[in-house]
Amino acid sequence: MNELTLTSAVLIGLLGSSHCLGMCGGLSSVLGVNAKAGNRSRIISYNAGRLLTYTVIGAVAGLIGEALLNTVPQAAVVLRAVAGLLIIAMGLYVSQWWMGLTQLEKIGARFWRYIQPLTGKLLPINNHRQALLLGTLWGLLPCGLVYSTLSWALASAQWQQSAMLMLAFGIGTLPAMLSMGFVGEKILQRLRQPGLRRIAGLVIIVMGIATLLTPVLHSGHEQHAGHQHHDM
Repeated sequence: MNELTLTSAVLIGLLGSSHCLGMCGGLSSVLGVNAKAGNRSRIISYNAGRLLTYTVIGAVAGLIGEALLNTVPQAAVVLRAVAGLLIIAMGLYVSQWWMGLTQLEKIGARFWRYIQPLTGKLLPINNHRQALLLGTLWGLLPCGLVYSTLSWALASAQWQQSAMLMLAFGIGTLPAMLSMGFVGEKILQRLRQPGLRRIAGLVIIVMGIATLLTPVLHSGHEQHAGHQHHDM
């Protein structure tokens, strides 16, 4: 797992956070606004729970990917292609040019309906423990942004790397989520501006294309190196 990959994951979380705010920001805002002065740090506990969940499901995805590649090594190309295409779809989703990822969220919603009743038992938030637990559950909220990044973690096929990838993504979402909790609706309005969403979407699309092309470029580099060695 190189620094460029982790940086890309942070950028995806940061650039896609306008979508995160649409799904989680309301809750973050309530946590921040309703908490008494001095207790707003509960928003930090809530987000720590989210990041914990992202890290765990990233590790699980990595284990699944590793087991799959040990059984079918050729699947690496397919996993990488799926990850690249989903990241491109994420960029289109964030820019609101194509909302196909909503179909993926609908599938996840079937699972979420079993989790959601548990979140209600933790409201209202009265302490850091409740905020942390709510964050861990909210990390499972059906979200195309999370699913797309998770497919990238699956393609990494090493649980440590996959966990780090999802953690980096979660860290990327923190600035917007923490700002929402402490500042409120103004941040959400700015991040939802069409121009900003289009720029963010374009950058994410470029990342998806890079994900698709990396194996091809790497293969070409290896072949070129092999020819040079043969010539020598």
